[in-house]
Amino acid sequence: MSDLKYELKKLIIEECEKECEVEDIKDDDILFDPESPLELDSMDALQISMALHKKYGMKTTDSKELRKIMVSINTLAKYIEENE
Repeated sequence: MSDLKYELKKLIIEECEKECEVEDIKDDDILFDPESPLELDSMDALQISMALHKKYGMKTTDSKELRKIMVSINTLAKYIEENE
């Protein structure tokens, strides 16, 4: 697991106050899905996007673009690496 992906998983767990371990989240798990193990909702999405903005300088506020970026840990990491 890359350091970035580990950091993203930890950020999501902390920001959304989830009771799980980093290892419980697979890189390709769909983050916002009724069957997702994290059970994230729109409030979680807002918290995650604000934390990403603060930590990585992610500046997108377009909800459609955010949905594409926050599909999985893989898509989040790819976006951050391409935009650093």
